[in-house]
Amino acid sequence: MTVVAIVGRPNVGKSTLFNRICGRQQALVDDLPGVTRDRNYARVNWGGKAFTLIDTGGFVTSDQSTLEEHTGQQVLLAMEEADIVLFVADARSGLHPEDPAIVEKLRRTAKPVMVVINKVDGAERNVHVSEFFQLGVEKLYPVSAAHGFGFGELLEELTRNIPERDEASEAVEPHEVRIAIVGRPNVGKSTLVNSILKVPRVIVSEVPGTTRDAIDTAFERDGQRYVLIDTAGIRRKGRTWQKLEKVSVLKALQSIERSHVAVLMVDAVEGLTDQDLHIAGYIQERFRGCVVVINKWDAVEKDAKQVKRFMTEVRDRLRFMPFAPILTISALSGQRVSKVLPAALEVFREYNRRITTGVVNQALERALQRHEPPRVSGRPLKFYYVTQTSVRPPTFVIFCNRPDSVHFSYQRFLNNHFREAFDLQKTPVRLIFRERKRGPDR
Repeated sequence: MTVVAIVGRPNVGKSTLFNRICGRQQALVDDLPGVTRDRNYARVNWGGKAFTLIDTGGFVTSDQSTLEEHTGQQVLLAMEEADIVLFVADARSGLHPEDPAIVEKLRRTAKPVMVVINKVDGAERNVHVSEFFQLGVEKLYPVSAAHGFGFGELLEELTRNIPERDEASEAVEPHEVRIAIVGRPNVGKSTLVNSILKVPRVIVSEVPGTTRDAIDTAFERDGQRYVLIDTAGIRRKGRTWQKLEKVSVLKALQSIERSHVAVLMVDAVEGLTDQDLHIAGYIQERFRGCVVVINKWDAVEKDAKQVKRFMTEVRDRLRFMPFAPILTISALSGQRVSKVLPAALEVFREYNRRITTGVVNQALERALQRHEPPRVSGRPLKFYYVTQTSVRPPTFVIFCNRPDSVHFSYQRFLNNHFREAFDLQKTPVRLIFRERKRGPDR
C-alpha cells in the first residue's frame, strides 16, 4: 500500500491536515508547538484509492534538544518509509529559514514531494503564498486544513498515481489483531513496542508522558497481521491537569475501545497499584481481551516464595478479570518479550470464537440440571433457550421469563459454566438476558 508522510516545522498544522485527510480526529491538535512527537499512522480511502498516511513531529534542523533530536529521527524514518511526502508550510508566517533546509533534505530522498501551504484562510488567502516558489517547486497547494479550503484538489492530485484498491487481495488477508499497549506513565509501554518490532518505532524517554498520541503500527509476524497501538500513560483523574494531557488520556481509553486485546503493563518494582486496577476496569467494562504484562521483572529481587506471594496478590486484586493471562518480562532486556504476541493471539482466537446454537443450548441444559435457577418472589425463574449473537467477545443472549430478576450470582455461575463448556478461559464472555415474547410466563 502507498505510504504518504506529512512533514514540516512545528505548529504549521500537520496534525490538522492529518485529521482532515483521515476524516476523523485521530491526531491530537493543539496550539502548543511539538504536540506530535512520534509517527502516527492511519489508513485512508479516497475515491477508491487506499493509502497509509503518516503524521510526524515538527522537524527542526538546528539547536535541537535531546527530545527534538529524537523527533527529527522519527521524521527521517517516516520519510524513508514514504512513497510520497507532503511538506507543510505556514502561509501566515510566510517562508521560514527552516523551510528551504527541510525541502533540501526531502530532495535528497528522490521521492515525490508536494508542497502544501496551510492556513490560507479568510479574504487574504494568497498572502505570502507566492514566497514559497523560492523553494524551487513548480506547483504549490494552498489549503486550509482547519476549514477544508483546497482540500479536494490536494487529494485528487495526491491520489492520481495511487493504484485502485484490490478488494480481492484484501479479502484473503488474515484477520488483523489490534493490540493496545496501556498502563500508567513510564511503565515501559514504548520500550515494549520497540522490543516487539525490533526497530526504534516510537520515542523512548526517561521523561514520563513522552507519548501523547495513540500510535498505530501495522506489521505481520508468522503470517498473522497485527496492529500495535502505543498509548499515552493513564494517570489518575486528579493528576490530569492540562487540557492536552486530559485529551491524551481520552485517546488512550479510545484506543482500548479500538483494540481487540489490551496489554496492561504493570511495573514490577512498584507492584499492582490502584491506578492499574482502574485501567483494568476500563478494559473489563469494554469487554476487551487482556494480557497482563509485569514489566521490569529483572529489577526485582525475588525467591520462590516472594514470586508466589506477588502473583497471588496480583491475581487476587484482578479477580474481576480471571481470564487475563499474566506474563513477567523485561522490555528493556527483551526477556520473555517473545511471549507477548503469542499470548495476545491466543486471547484473540478465543475472543473471536463462535459456538453453534445446538451446542450452546446443550450447555445451558447441563447448567440448569447442575444448578436449578432460584425462585424469585415465590415464582419460578425459567430459561428457554440461548443463542450466540456475536463475537469479540463471545456474546450469548439467554431468553427467559424474568430477565430483570436473574441474580448476579447466578449470572456469574452461567458465565463460568459457559467458559468451561466452550473452553473460553482467556477471553471475557458477555451474557445478555432477554424476555421471550410469548408463552404463559409473560
